[in-house]
Amino acid sequence: MRGLSCVTAALLAVALSLAPLAARGLAEGGTATRLGSDGTRFTINGRPAFLFGISYYGALGTSDETIKQDLADIKKYGFNWIRVWATWSAFGHDVSAVDAEGRPRDEFLKKLRRLVVDCDRHAILVDVTLTRGGGPTGPSRLSTLEAHRRAVETIVAALKTQRNWYLDLGNERSVRDKRFVSLEDLKDLRELARKLDPDLLVTASHHGVDLTKDDFRDYLQKVRLDFVSPHRPRHADSPKQTEGKTKEYLAWMKDLGREVPVHYQEPFRRDYSKWKVKAEDFVTDLKGARAAGAAGWCFHNGDNRAAKDGKPRRSFDLRDKRLFEQLDEEEIKTLSLLKGQVSERTN
Repeated sequence: MRGLSCVTAALLAVALSLAPLAARGLAEGGTATRLGSDGTRFTINGRPAFLFGISYYGALGTSDETIKQDLADIKKYGFNWIRVWATWSAFGHDVSAVDAEGRPRDEFLKKLRRLVVDCDRHAILVDVTLTRGGGPTGPSRLSTLEAHRRAVETIVAALKTQRNWYLDLGNERSVRDKRFVSLEDLKDLRELARKLDPDLLVTASHHGVDLTKDDFRDYLQKVRLDFVSPHRPRHADSPKQTEGKTKEYLAWMKDLGREVPVHYQEPFRRDYSKWKVKAEDFVTDLKGARAAGAAGWCFHNGDNRAAKDGKPRRSFDLRDKRLFEQLDEEEIKTLSLLKGQVSERTN
């Protein structure tokens, strides 16, 4: 397997360093929360489930106590998954689990492992995202296929005993900047992940413009992703368009002969642009996604792009304040409304 021989020693060291954590998980009964898929739906422990999640990007930079408190609130508001980046650097602080060459950064890799194990106990799934970087998440990284492969190997080795997570091979990989991952590289990385862990669900997110039928053909037939993760456009009309777009996506997949979950992993958020997102916008987006048959949706949050210091930074920086202490009044209002929508559809 290309690239594996050069990192065997490094991965063995990672496995040994994480062994106590793995043993702890096994002693407590092993993984309790198992993510799967069945057609256009996700499953949790074999039962169909809608993934209702929240962005928690900078989790590897905060304390265990902060995570404990945030996880309690995450459960309180009905969320069953979080999105965490394994390559996150923001506001002068790098909390990535791997370095620019994909090698382990032990402190943060162990933190990722602990977080996934803790989430397992709370029946919470974890999106683990990689990026080639640039922009607001720090310097470029994983800029070669070899480095990117090494990162996949490192992360999969660290989390191999857990079944409550999935891997995003490349955040917004379609953008033609440092984030870009070619379809050829993406196919290579997908095949590598399958060899390392055949049961691991794998995706790669698509940025900011609605997907075309050709995009679906590439993702489903060429790369063979397990599900698609469109990052839809962020403007005031977007929430009202999500239902129609989802129906279109599902129809295209049926025509192409392969149907997988549509997962809205990173929708719009507050303080991103001049658009003043209201609670009703989030609710409309979620309702439309679910009504049309989407498999998952995320309450996205991040820094205030209009403020010089970026505050409130929300999930983008959890060092000084936990997530739920940084959400504004409109977002707190939103949480209760969203929980009501999810509970209503579940009952």
